[in-house]
Amino acid sequence: MQEPDHGTAHAAFQNRDAVADYARGPRMQVPGHDGLLVMTDLLLAEHVPAQGRLFVIGAGGGLELTHLARNHPGWHFTGVDPSAPMLDLAVQAMGPMAARADMILGTADMAPPGPFDGAVCLLTLHFVQPADRLPTLRAIHARLAPGAPFVCAHYSVPGDAAERAEWFARQAAFAGASGLDPDKARANATRVSQMLPILSPDQDAALLAEAGFDRVQQFYAGLTFRGWVCRAG
Repeated sequence: MQEPDHGTAHAAFQNRDAVADYARGPRMQVPGHDGLLVMTDLLLAEHVPAQGRLFVIGAGGGLELTHLARNHPGWHFTGVDPSAPMLDLAVQAMGPMAARADMILGTADMAPPGPFDGAVCLLTLHFVQPADRLPTLRAIHARLAPGAPFVCAHYSVPGDAAERAEWFARQAAFAGASGLDPDKARANATRVSQMLPILSPDQDAALLAEAGFDRVQQFYAGLTFRGWVCRAG
Protein backbone atom coordinates (compact mmCIF):
# COMPACT_ATOMS: atom_id res chain seq x y z
CA MET A 1 0.00 0.00 0.00
CA GLN A 2 1.49 3.32 -1.05
CA GLU A 3 1.69 6.29 1.33
CA PRO A 4 0.56 9.64 -0.08
CA ASP A 5 0.49 12.95 1.73
CA HIS A 6 -2.47 12.57 4.05
CA GLY A 7 -3.23 16.27 3.56
CA THR A 8 -4.74 15.28 0.23
CA ALA A 9 -7.52 13.35 1.99
CA HIS A 10 -10.64 15.22 3.05
CA ALA A 11 -10.24 15.80 6.80
CA ALA A 12 -13.52 14.14 7.79
CA PHE A 13 -12.39 10.86 6.24
CA GLN A 14 -9.31 10.72 8.47
CA ASN A 15 -11.54 10.66 11.56
CA ARG A 16 -12.24 7.03 12.43
CA ASP A 17 -15.43 7.85 14.38
CA ALA A 18 -16.85 9.70 11.38
CA VAL A 19 -15.76 6.91 9.04
CA ALA A 20 -17.49 4.29 11.19
CA ASP A 21 -20.81 6.06 10.56
CA TYR A 22 -20.15 6.59 6.84
CA ALA A 23 -22.41 3.89 5.39
CA ARG A 24 -25.59 5.61 6.60
CA GLY A 25 -24.77 8.93 4.99
CA PRO A 26 -25.17 8.36 1.25
CA ARG A 27 -28.63 6.83 1.53
CA MET A 28 -29.86 9.82 3.55
CA GLN A 29 -28.17 12.53 1.54
CA VAL A 30 -27.89 11.26 -2.04
CA PRO A 31 -31.31 10.98 -3.74
CA GLY A 32 -31.79 7.50 -5.18
CA HIS A 33 -28.43 6.26 -3.93
CA ASP A 34 -29.37 2.58 -4.18
CA GLY A 35 -30.63 3.16 -7.71
CA LEU A 36 -27.40 4.99 -8.54
CA LEU A 37 -25.46 1.85 -7.64
CA VAL A 38 -27.73 -0.30 -9.79
CA MET A 39 -27.42 2.08 -12.76
CA THR A 40 -23.63 2.22 -12.35
CA ASP A 41 -23.51 -1.56 -12.39
CA LEU A 42 -25.62 -1.80 -15.54
CA LEU A 43 -23.66 0.87 -17.40
CA LEU A 44 -20.32 -0.76 -16.63
CA ALA A 45 -21.60 -4.24 -17.47
CA GLU A 46 -22.56 -3.10 -20.98
CA HIS A 47 -18.86 -3.23 -21.91
CA VAL A 48 -16.81 -4.81 -19.10
CA PRO A 49 -16.15 -8.52 -19.76
CA ALA A 50 -17.00 -11.25 -17.27
CA GLN A 51 -13.37 -11.42 -16.13
CA GLY A 52 -12.85 -7.67 -16.30
CA ARG A 53 -10.55 -5.38 -14.34
CA LEU A 54 -12.18 -2.33 -12.71
CA PHE A 55 -10.49 0.86 -11.53
CA VAL A 56 -12.36 2.41 -8.58
CA ILE A 57 -11.43 5.98 -7.62
CA GLY A 58 -12.52 6.98 -4.13
CA ALA A 59 -12.90 3.32 -3.19
CA GLY A 60 -13.06 4.00 0.54
CA GLY A 61 -16.20 2.91 2.32
CA GLY A 62 -16.73 0.09 -0.13
CA LEU A 63 -20.36 0.71 -1.07
CA GLU A 64 -19.87 0.47 -4.83
CA LEU A 65 -17.11 -2.13 -4.48
CA THR A 66 -19.38 -4.41 -2.47
CA HIS A 67 -22.29 -3.99 -4.88
CA LEU A 68 -20.20 -4.64 -7.99
CA ALA A 69 -18.19 -7.51 -6.51
CA ARG A 70 -21.35 -9.29 -5.38
CA ASN A 71 -22.97 -9.05 -8.81
CA HIS A 72 -19.85 -9.84 -10.88
CA PRO A 73 -17.83 -12.66 -9.29
CA GLY A 74 -15.28 -12.60 -12.12
CA TRP A 75 -14.38 -8.92 -11.81
CA HIS A 76 -11.13 -7.84 -10.14
CA PHE A 77 -10.82 -4.38 -8.61
CA THR A 78 -8.06 -1.87 -8.04
CA GLY A 79 -9.23 0.82 -5.64
CA VAL A 80 -7.56 4.09 -4.65
CA ASP A 81 -8.43 6.43 -1.80
CA PRO A 82 -6.32 8.93 0.18
CA SER A 83 -7.92 7.88 3.50
CA ALA A 84 -6.58 4.80 5.28
CA PRO A 85 -9.63 4.51 7.59
CA MET A 86 -11.95 4.57 4.57
CA LEU A 87 -9.95 1.85 2.82
CA ASP A 88 -10.08 -0.24 5.99
CA LEU A 89 -13.86 0.20 6.01
CA ALA A 90 -14.03 -0.92 2.37
CA VAL A 91 -12.11 -4.11 3.12
CA GLN A 92 -14.38 -4.78 6.08
CA ALA A 93 -17.52 -4.15 4.01
CA MET A 94 -16.39 -6.49 1.22
CA GLY A 95 -15.61 -9.38 3.55
CA PRO A 96 -14.26 -12.41 1.64
CA MET A 97 -14.77 -10.54 -1.65
CA ALA A 98 -11.89 -8.23 -0.65
CA ALA A 99 -9.55 -10.96 -1.95
CA ARG A 100 -10.49 -9.67 -5.43
CA ALA A 101 -9.52 -6.08 -4.64
CA ASP A 102 -6.13 -4.38 -4.54
CA MET A 103 -6.31 -1.28 -2.34
CA ILE A 104 -3.90 1.64 -2.81
CA LEU A 105 -3.64 4.49 -0.33
CA GLY A 106 -3.41 7.41 -2.69
CA THR A 107 -4.93 9.12 -5.71
CA ALA A 108 -5.71 8.16 -9.30
CA ASP A 109 -2.23 8.96 -10.59
CA MET A 110 -0.73 6.46 -8.12
CA ALA A 111 -2.61 3.47 -9.57
CA PRO A 112 -0.98 0.88 -11.85
CA PRO A 113 -1.04 1.75 -15.56
CA GLY A 114 -3.69 -0.83 -16.44
CA PRO A 115 -5.19 -1.01 -18.91
CA PHE A 116 -8.48 -1.41 -17.02
CA ASP A 117 -11.73 -2.51 -18.64
CA GLY A 118 -13.74 0.16 -16.85
CA ALA A 119 -13.62 2.78 -14.10
CA VAL A 120 -16.01 4.24 -11.57
CA CYS A 121 -15.79 7.32 -9.35
CA LEU A 122 -18.82 7.95 -7.14
CA LEU A 123 -19.23 10.85 -4.69
CA THR A 124 -15.54 11.71 -4.92
CA LEU A 125 -14.63 14.23 -7.62
CA HIS A 126 -16.28 17.11 -5.74
CA PHE A 127 -13.39 16.87 -3.24
CA VAL A 128 -10.80 17.46 -5.98
CA GLN A 129 -9.71 21.07 -6.36
CA PRO A 130 -10.58 22.67 -9.73
CA ALA A 131 -6.92 22.91 -10.77
CA ASP A 132 -6.52 19.18 -10.12
CA ARG A 133 -9.77 18.01 -11.68
CA LEU A 134 -8.54 17.76 -15.28
CA PRO A 135 -5.24 16.03 -14.33
CA THR A 136 -7.24 13.55 -12.25
CA LEU A 137 -9.58 12.77 -15.13
CA ARG A 138 -6.63 12.42 -17.49
CA ALA A 139 -4.96 10.00 -15.06
CA ILE A 140 -8.13 7.89 -15.10
CA HIS A 141 -8.40 8.03 -18.90
CA ALA A 142 -4.75 7.03 -19.33
CA ARG A 143 -5.39 3.81 -17.40
CA LEU A 144 -8.37 2.65 -19.43
CA ALA A 145 -8.43 0.42 -22.47
CA PRO A 146 -9.79 2.11 -25.62
CA GLY A 147 -13.57 2.20 -25.47
CA ALA A 148 -13.70 1.29 -21.77
CA PRO A 149 -16.59 2.89 -19.83
CA PHE A 150 -16.17 5.44 -17.07
CA VAL A 151 -19.03 6.21 -14.68
CA CYS A 152 -18.88 9.15 -12.28
CA ALA A 153 -21.34 10.96 -10.03
CA HIS A 154 -20.82 13.78 -7.56
CA TYR A 155 -22.05 17.20 -6.46
CA SER A 156 -22.63 19.30 -9.57
CA VAL A 157 -24.88 22.34 -9.23
CA PRO A 158 -26.04 24.77 -11.92
CA GLY A 159 -26.82 28.45 -11.74
CA ASP A 160 -25.67 31.58 -9.97
CA ALA A 161 -25.25 31.92 -6.20
CA ALA A 162 -28.97 32.39 -5.60
CA GLU A 163 -29.96 29.33 -7.64
CA ARG A 164 -27.28 27.22 -5.98
CA ALA A 165 -28.55 28.27 -2.56
CA GLU A 166 -32.02 27.14 -3.59
CA TRP A 167 -30.71 23.73 -4.65
CA PHE A 168 -28.83 23.25 -1.40
CA ALA A 169 -31.92 24.19 0.60
CA ARG A 170 -33.73 21.41 -1.26
CA GLN A 171 -30.82 19.09 -0.55
CA ALA A 172 -31.10 19.83 3.18
CA ALA A 173 -34.85 19.22 3.08
CA PHE A 174 -34.29 15.85 1.39
CA ALA A 175 -31.74 14.78 4.01
CA GLY A 176 -34.09 15.84 6.79
CA ALA A 177 -36.97 13.92 5.24
CA SER A 178 -34.70 10.87 4.93
CA GLY A 179 -33.91 10.69 8.65
CA LEU A 180 -31.09 13.13 9.28
CA ASP A 181 -31.66 15.68 12.04
CA PRO A 182 -33.03 18.76 10.20
CA ASP A 183 -30.63 21.19 11.88
CA LYS A 184 -27.69 18.92 11.05
CA ALA A 185 -28.98 18.56 7.48
CA ARG A 186 -29.08 22.33 7.01
CA ALA A 187 -25.63 22.75 8.56
CA ASN A 188 -24.21 20.02 6.32
CA ALA A 189 -25.69 21.60 3.20
CA THR A 190 -24.29 25.00 4.12
CA ARG A 191 -20.84 23.56 4.84
CA VAL A 192 -20.77 21.60 1.59
CA SER A 193 -21.89 24.58 -0.50
CA GLN A 194 -19.24 26.83 1.03
CA MET A 195 -16.27 24.49 1.32
CA LEU A 196 -16.32 22.04 -1.59
CA PRO A 197 -15.08 23.08 -5.06
CA ILE A 198 -18.35 22.23 -6.80
CA LEU A 199 -18.57 22.81 -10.56
CA SER A 200 -21.63 23.18 -12.75
CA PRO A 201 -22.93 20.28 -14.87
CA ASP A 202 -21.73 22.03 -18.03
CA GLN A 203 -18.23 22.43 -16.57
CA ASP A 204 -18.13 18.80 -15.46
CA ALA A 205 -19.18 17.48 -18.86
CA ALA A 206 -16.68 19.73 -20.63
CA LEU A 207 -13.82 18.48 -18.44
CA LEU A 208 -14.67 14.87 -19.23
CA ALA A 209 -14.46 15.65 -22.94
CA GLU A 210 -11.24 17.61 -22.50
CA ALA A 211 -9.70 14.68 -20.63
CA GLY A 212 -10.22 12.49 -23.71
CA PHE A 213 -13.55 10.82 -23.00
CA ASP A 214 -16.18 10.66 -25.71
CA ARG A 215 -19.89 9.85 -25.80
CA VAL A 216 -20.32 11.85 -22.57
CA GLN A 217 -23.91 11.26 -21.43
CA GLN A 218 -25.65 12.38 -18.26
CA PHE A 219 -27.61 9.45 -16.81
CA TYR A 220 -28.45 10.65 -13.32
CA ALA A 221 -29.67 13.82 -11.59
CA GLY A 222 -30.73 14.06 -7.96
CA LEU A 223 -31.07 17.61 -6.62
CA THR A 224 -27.41 18.70 -6.12
CA PHE A 225 -25.92 15.55 -7.66
CA ARG A 226 -25.29 14.58 -11.28
CA GLY A 227 -23.85 11.47 -12.92
CA TRP A 228 -22.26 10.76 -16.31
CA VAL A 229 -21.23 7.75 -18.34
CA CYS A 230 -18.59 8.07 -21.07
CA ARG A 231 -16.02 6.02 -22.95
CA ALA A 232 -12.24 6.24 -23.17
CA GLY A 233 -11.45 7.72 -26.57
